[in-house]
Amino acid sequence: MTEDLKTALASEARALGFDCIGVTAPGVLTEAGRHFRDFLEAGAHGDMDWLAARPERRTDPCALWADVRSIVMLGVNYGPDEDPLAILQARTRGAISVYAQGDDYHDLIKKRLKVLARWLVAASGCEVKVFVDTAAVMEKPLAQAAGLGWQGKHTNLVSRQFGSWLFLGTIFTTLDLPQGESEPDHCGSCRACLDICPTSAFPAPYKLDARRCISYLTIENKGPIPREFRKAIGNRIYGCDDCLAVCPWNKFAQAGHEAKLAARDELRAPALAELAQLDDPAFRARFTKSPVKRIGRDRFLRNVLIAVGNSNDSTLVGEAERLANDDSPLVRGAAVWALSQLMEREEFDARAAEAIGAEAEAIVRMEWNAWAGPHLI
Repeated sequence: MTEDLKTALASEARALGFDCIGVTAPGVLTEAGRHFRDFLEAGAHGDMDWLAARPERRTDPCALWADVRSIVMLGVNYGPDEDPLAILQARTRGAISVYAQGDDYHDLIKKRLKVLARWLVAASGCEVKVFVDTAAVMEKPLAQAAGLGWQGKHTNLVSRQFGSWLFLGTIFTTLDLPQGESEPDHCGSCRACLDICPTSAFPAPYKLDARRCISYLTIENKGPIPREFRKAIGNRIYGCDDCLAVCPWNKFAQAGHEAKLAARDELRAPALAELAQLDDPAFRARFTKSPVKRIGRDRFLRNVLIAVGNSNDSTLVGEAERLANDDSPLVRGAAVWALSQLMEREEFDARAAEAIGAEAEAIVRMEWNAWAGPHLI
């Protein structure tokens, strides 16, 4: 009976647009839980305090819901239709992570999960709970245990069929469903994902220091980008795909087929000059239904200005000068840094008070001296 139900569940999942499905048990996270606690103890989660809140709920699904007996893991392919690394050479344009170039996956997958969960309840009379990346669920090790892929040396899930590009969804159920086999690690001696990281965010294989990760720095980090990482960020204005895109297993990947997750043309390679013009209403309008919207206009403009400073394009000086008078201190500070990168020191000093305003002059000189001072001969 349960085997037939599992087969029917898989068929229903694929009819709803899920590309893969597997089942595992709630007690499979012993090793993953140990790694997670080590991650927290090292402080590698940075300011993501929500990760450290009640960690036992992440390491033991039964602590999240005592009645769970099986965990159904599902994946939706969002493979890109072009090389995600190519944009990094277009320095006057912003690189937005592949997953954020279309509609917010949380909304789309959550709706499908609810439909599938209702089907399962109607078919079996069980109880269910559904999750998409917003609850205390360790989705990647659960997905590996369910056979969807394995956690690579960059700690992300890798699939032999879909490469690096899977969104994950989870259904907890009171049913005792047959479990799948865990996917073994197929990374071998490859270090491509570790070696490409611009900020050396991997202290060792299978270990991530989020505080050095460009995705963390441009999305989760609420303050200024630390100076030591600004040049390495390049033109990445929301997230980073380097460690995902370089994985050799992507040779088996395929472009995603879900239209709502497909990249919008205006988010593939947006011009920095255009993005720098966004006020709050324009930002909200441009990124409606996009994951980018959640960081807000000020953090987004902070990222854009770091990219402006790395562009080597003097035509963007005017945008940085204008934003150095922005209402947001976060934006003003990033604008000043951008100017320190685009101007010669003499020009920067001469134009600071006039172009940026006397109130900001002290900040301007502090930013310049902090960056340029150690490099002067």
